[in-house]
Amino acid sequence: MATINELTPPYHVGYFVGSLSEHSINRLLSKALLRLAPHDLEFTEIPIGELPLYNRDLDGRFPQVALDFKASVDVQDALLFVTPEYNRSIPGALKNAIDWASRPYGENVIARKATAIIGASPGAIGTAVAQQQLRSVLSFLQAPQMNTPEAYIQITPGLITEDGEVTDPGTEMFLRSFMDAFFEYIERVLTVVPRAH
Repeated sequence: MATINELTPPYHVGYFVGSLSEHSINRLLSKALLRLAPHDLEFTEIPIGELPLYNRDLDGRFPQVALDFKASVDVQDALLFVTPEYNRSIPGALKNAIDWASRPYGENVIARKATAIIGASPGAIGTAVAQQQLRSVLSFLQAPQMNTPEAYIQITPGLITEDGEVTDPGTEMFLRSFMDAFFEYIERVLTVVPRAH
C-alpha cells in the first residue's frame, strides 16, 4: 500500500543530461553538480538515448524500454535537467523523453515533482532560449519549477575536470549554491505537494 512521503531526506533526484554525446560539456556539468550537492540528495541518471521516437499509436502498449523509463522517472522526488541548446531549442532527444514520460493522457509521471534546470555552453548565455522553452513544457506538465537562481554556465577549457571537479572558486561557489537552493526547493514542494510512493 502506498504511503505518503514523510518529508524527510534523503530525497531521490533523477537527472537528465540533454546531450547524447559522451563528451558533452553538460555531462561534465552534471558530474560537478553531483559532487557539490547536499549529501541528503541521492541522484540517479535517467538515460534518454535508447528511447524510440514517441508515437501516440503506442499509447496503452508502450515498448518495455519506455515502460522502464517511465518507472524510473516515477519513483523520483525531484528532477534535474542539465541540457544544452540546439538551434535555439530543446535537444530533440530530451523533448522526446519528456513526451514519453507524459503520455498517455492521465499518466504523466513528471507532474507534481520539483524540477530545476541548468545548462552549459561555450557562450555566456547559450542555453537561455532552450531553458525558457523547457520551462514552458514543464509548466504545461504541472511540474513545479525552481525559478531562481537561473544558471547559464559558460564552459571554458579546464573549468571542470573529467571527474567533475570545478577549478574556478567562483563557479564552484555558484554551483554549490544552486544545488543548495534546489535542496531547499524540493523540501518546500514536498511540504505542499507530498509524493505518494
